[in-house]
Amino acid sequence: MKLVRFQSGTRTGYGVWENDTVREIVGSVYGDFRLGSAIHGIGDVRLLAPAEPTKILCVGLNFRNHIEEIGFPTPKHPAHFLKPLTTLIGPGDPIVIPRVAERVDYEGEPAVVIKRQIKDVSLEEASRAILGYTCMNDVTERPLSTEQGQLTRSKGFDTFAPVGPCIATDLDPAALTLRTRLNGRLMQEAKLADMIFSIPFLVQYLSQCMTLFPGDIVSAGTPRGVAAMKPGDVVEVEIDGIGVLRNPVVAA
Repeated sequence: MKLVRFQSGTRTGYGVWENDTVREIVGSVYGDFRLGSAIHGIGDVRLLAPAEPTKILCVGLNFRNHIEEIGFPTPKHPAHFLKPLTTLIGPGDPIVIPRVAERVDYEGEPAVVIKRQIKDVSLEEASRAILGYTCMNDVTERPLSTEQGQLTRSKGFDTFAPVGPCIATDLDPAALTLRTRLNGRLMQEAKLADMIFSIPFLVQYLSQCMTLFPGDIVSAGTPRGVAAMKPGDVVEVEIDGIGVLRNPVVAA
């Protein structure tokens, strides 16, 4: 099932995306819901970021080929950071290159949306707390990552967290492949099975530190092939069974 958050006129809502239609749901995607009677053509609605999180958590250095690419040692524990909510945008929304930026990179990543409130849970409980999977672009101002030695500024500019196009449920992440394209050219391709830390493990690990709430987003790292974007570019992050997250790049 593909769950979407959409805008139709001045209304926003949640629905199930099937083929070329979105059927509205009655209830909550984080609890009990049923399919409603209202149906929209996919071209008649604007898809939004599919969740409304209280926080966006990202994990770095989780794909083996990316760690080899940058020459870092394999981590023994996940390294995570937070993106502010002002970074969150949806499919089709522009990624804005800040005026102060020197180089801004895409980072195609798999992400999950949390279904229920959890704190310090077991691995099994963490798995049950995942609503579904989505695509994310962990946009990064690269020089700031190394010059300042921290990630809040380099990854925290407005529009630096495109997410979407949907939340896909009932997927086996070990069977999925992520691909990132820049202006149609394939730049990243990796199987999610190549991650060092599985997504359920990451959810469990993060819950040891902080309470996770329904709608929170956990992104699981990027593979080899990160490169810079510039105004006029289009970046696409695609994962099997989820779809394509497509965003244009513009100047501030």
